[in-house]
Amino acid sequence: MRSTVQVAGVDIYVNHPVLHLGATDWVPVSLALEAAPAASCDTHVAVRVRAQRGLIKVRLFTQPQASETEGPDPEFTTVFDGSLLLPDGRIAVGDVEQLTRFVHRVGDRGEYNVRVAVDSPGPDAGAIDITVTRPSK
Repeated sequence: MRSTVQVAGVDIYVNHPVLHLGATDWVPVSLALEAAPAASCDTHVAVRVRAQRGLIKVRLFTQPQASETEGPDPEFTTVFDGSLLLPDGRIAVGDVEQLTRFVHRVGDRGEYNVRVAVDSPGPDAGAIDITVTRPSK
């Protein structure tokens, strides 16, 4: 895999212990987290995080145009590594109440490889690294 570079970052306060990321449309009601640290469907990922104990730090990484060196934290644990469909080429990150939402364009519409890693899988997660790359052709 090519090196990645941080393109965005945001701190989010959450009232509920779930953060959603993925397509900019509504999160399907069928996406249930249960007891797992993360759950996904074809357009979204739900990640378990700590609630009401401070900000959740979210960093977004993509493949750079030129060689860059900064990448996701290697100490983080991957909780999702798969593909997501981003119909408008943008990825959204926000709380389940949709009070706080961050949106960033990662490219053209289509399918993207997405890796989600956290500092502590489960209810103590306070930092999330999201790496978005276009699948190899």
